[in-house]
Amino acid sequence: MSTTSNTQVTAAASAAGKSGRRWRLPYMGFTAWIGCLILLGWLLAAVLGPILINADGSPTGEIQIFGPISAQHWLGTDYLGRDMLTRVILGARYTVCVALVSTLCASGIGITLALLASVSGRWIDACMSRGLDTLTAIPSKMFALIMVAAFGSSVWMLAITAAIIYIPGAYRIARSLAVNINAMDYVTVARTRGEGTTYIMRREILPNIIGPMLADLGLRFVYVVLLLASLSFLGLGIQPPDADWGSLVRENIGALSEGSMAVVAPALAIASLTLAVNLVIDNLPGRSARNGVK
Repeated sequence: MSTTSNTQVTAAASAAGKSGRRWRLPYMGFTAWIGCLILLGWLLAAVLGPILINADGSPTGEIQIFGPISAQHWLGTDYLGRDMLTRVILGARYTVCVALVSTLCASGIGITLALLASVSGRWIDACMSRGLDTLTAIPSKMFALIMVAAFGSSVWMLAITAAIIYIPGAYRIARSLAVNINAMDYVTVARTRGEGTTYIMRREILPNIIGPMLADLGLRFVYVVLLLASLSFLGLGIQPPDADWGSLVRENIGALSEGSMAVVAPALAIASLTLAVNLVIDNLPGRSARNGVK
């Protein structure tokens, strides 16, 4: 009776320990938490900013063009006298959300195609790879200019264009990982016991490539942010009266010689977002172990 009780207690403790390990937050360095806080701040600004801020920053009293930092205008004013802090917060809705949607679509489609190519026959793999290589041969900004010229620069068209541009890159990285995993013994065992293609893709290959693909997701998000910002700077991105951070830089470029915050603030916002993503990527769990750092 005592032996049975001790065995049950040991099993319960072991299960509790496994459960605790399962839900424990992964260890990340100090810089990673700084990056997470910056990302969280911009995400909150993108989601809650349009809800909490009803106005667009238009002046209610005396108009001061390219006004300096003051108690009333924490980041100064723009070329129409509008509050730049309000404009930057409202611009996060387009810069962050559109880039996030595009990145998720690009990585999701790329990973799905890569998994399908890795478990399919040689002809399917070759057709997919060569077809996406053709898309890769077109410079990203040239392709974006063609799409915007043909279909306009609506928010959804910009998101779709950015997603199409970065699908091939996500596909090639995911495929290179999936092909190696597909040759492993445990995948062969799964096929031997009669598991289907969907099961092998979802349960055998995908969990083993998710770590590197998360790092690729972060890098691709940075690329999309810079692409959308460059299109807006050229006047082909978000159109007035709406504006993302690239549009804000273009609108207030006349204040560059004066060093006004109207042009510096959105540029710093873009820099802080990309820096935060890179800080998180560089400190992903398991990266130190892969680099041999104890």
